[in-house]
Amino acid sequence: MAQSLVDSGKWRAFVGSLTQEERFQLEHRWSFWARPEQLMPEGDHSIWLYNGGRGAGKTRAGGEWSHSIAESARYPRIHLIAPTASDARDTMVEGESGILACAKPWFRPDYEPSKRKLTWPNGVLALLFSAEEPDRLRGPQCHAMWMDELGSWKYPETYDMAMLGLRLGSHPLLCITSTPKPVRLIRDLHARFKEGDPSVAITLGTIYDNRANLAKSFFTHIVSKYEGTRLGQQELLGLLLEQAEGALWTRAMLEHMRVTPNSVPAFSRVVVAIDPAVSSEDDSDETGIVVGGLGVDGQGYILTDHSGRYTPDGWARRAIEEYDLRAGDRIVGEANNGGDLIEHTLRTIRPNISYRKLHASRGKVARAEPVVALFEQGKAHLVGSFPDLEDQLCNWEPNKGLRSPDRLDAMVWCLTELMVDKKAGWGDYFPASDTEEERAQ
Repeated sequence: MAQSLVDSGKWRAFVGSLTQEERFQLEHRWSFWARPEQLMPEGDHSIWLYNGGRGAGKTRAGGEWSHSIAESARYPRIHLIAPTASDARDTMVEGESGILACAKPWFRPDYEPSKRKLTWPNGVLALLFSAEEPDRLRGPQCHAMWMDELGSWKYPETYDMAMLGLRLGSHPLLCITSTPKPVRLIRDLHARFKEGDPSVAITLGTIYDNRANLAKSFFTHIVSKYEGTRLGQQELLGLLLEQAEGALWTRAMLEHMRVTPNSVPAFSRVVVAIDPAVSSEDDSDETGIVVGGLGVDGQGYILTDHSGRYTPDGWARRAIEEYDLRAGDRIVGEANNGGDLIEHTLRTIRPNISYRKLHASRGKVARAEPVVALFEQGKAHLVGSFPDLEDQLCNWEPNKGLRSPDRLDAMVWCLTELMVDKKAGWGDYFPASDTEEERAQ
């Protein structure tokens, strides 16, 4: 509304016609100042996703939405969730565009940092959570929720735990503000919106939409560097890209090589691959457990992905369970990561298990490239859908020095053991039992 008055040249006359009290009220009326994409669309939506580039005004939109929800008094309990606890505090609440900064003077919430709690004058309560702690969301329930930067959440299961608590009232509401990173949660919401799901509304914003509120030098010296680049499309324009720049796998490649279980041939070999985490704490990496088979047609098939957070005994028993269920021929694991731990743990449970310890003699990229080639050549397939594994495959950017993730590593080891001929020029790995002479061949 404000922009349309400025554009029409009637702004000065409009402001001059207001009393001092009316100007004061207008200053704090978000529906007047907001751009259309910063407001939840009208309709019977239960989920509103505001995807925007950096500096597009996402935090302000989420903060103002929270105030409007609280002021209505129809949503007495609100949950606020950010990627980390410090993000919840520093961005959502105390940030320059956060809840406290955009609060109306007569409706400012009381903030208790030690309790991670906000309380508005009418008694509406908001609790702060970190996406790094999914289990803290198992018990609490709420009427409304604001999730910030969903695309950067470390654990996707936090979303599930949060949604299971969004169950109070007759029509619970969810606001999500996020840069549209190509993770499964964001892609699924976009897919639902495109399919016409009436419960999902999506608005899009760019950094240029909010130019009037950002430093001119920022556009001259910083933004201009990324204009026209793939990173700029995501971070400036707020566009949802199918995979990360520099990723070895693409969504199209995986989709093309996806098959259904009833089209899979008999197997000549089945392998269970393990990429163990170094610890089993709540914030530890996952242990990769991927099962694959070599078909009698000479092609590779990824059958299951049972990666997750386990104790050593837990991942060993899960791997053996899959080995038995699939009539496996061998379990393999990387000796570089865990040394003799994998073999010792497996043989504690099953002394005669068929196990091969593998060493990586070259880097992660060199190890992954022959497996990528199998997909490109139509020789490797996914049997069904593996959302978390596929997210890792399409979001790992090795050219940025990022370490390869657990599920990806386990899949690479699995297909390497089944299909990559180590004497055919790849030279990437060798079984730990090979002699130095054999490794040199």
